[in-house]
Amino acid sequence: MPSLEPAQLLLLAAAALLAGAVNAVAGGGSLLSFPALLAVGYPAITANVTNSVALTLGYFGGTLGYRRELAGQRRRILALGATSATGAVVGAFLLLVSSPELFEAIVPFLIFLACGLLALQPRLARLVRARRAVAVDQASALETPDRHTVPLFATQFLAAMYGAYFGAGVGIMMLAILGIFLTDSLQRLNALKGLLSFLISVVAAVWFALFAEVGWVAVAVMAVASLLGGQLGVVLARRLDDQVLRWLVVAFGVVVGLRLLLAG
Repeated sequence: MPSLEPAQLLLLAAAALLAGAVNAVAGGGSLLSFPALLAVGYPAITANVTNSVALTLGYFGGTLGYRRELAGQRRRILALGATSATGAVVGAFLLLVSSPELFEAIVPFLIFLACGLLALQPRLARLVRARRAVAVDQASALETPDRHTVPLFATQFLAAMYGAYFGAGVGIMMLAILGIFLTDSLQRLNALKGLLSFLISVVAAVWFALFAEVGWVAVAVMAVASLLGGQLGVVLARRLDDQVLRWLVVAFGVVVGLRLLLAG
């Protein structure tokens, strides 16, 4: 483990603050915090594990800020939460038993796919609703049973597995998935995405704390900063309408994918 200087700790805190805010708004905050851990001397796997543990409080901060938008989504939370927890266990296990090089190589393309899905989400959602011949009034979507559970749960399981394995851009993926299969405002779906991200992060953090090498000094600094950043990010997200938020997420996702692609 590297011995961290005050300037390095400040760098990690700043990166975690921004990462927590970005994760609350869109997802992809790991692309700020993970490189910061590499920059201060952590090996790649240790940096990845430490990053996952450190950002858990940031997701919690975002969830706290989105309590109002989570109201009425209990059925979704229970069903998708169980799916996400299972996928996170599988992803965390795979990270510790296999080499991450191949998966990291395809991460940019997975993020580009998620951005494309999110950009096309309104049209794709209309097609999904037309095929199932169910017209759901958005105003009553709070307690309307969600359909197409098999594709929804299957894609959410894969997203959760990826989120525990590497995580960069998982929020973008999940927001695209939820937007396609669930009928609701983007703000409420963003709140659900944040809660599921928190659950995935908790499962991965517990697994890594038990079975992996974690940089606990970095975690102590970054966790508090990411918690504050998560709450600040919700304030920013609430000020944007659905269309602005959608295209902000898409633009940020493209930047994240390009950074990963060029870094590889």
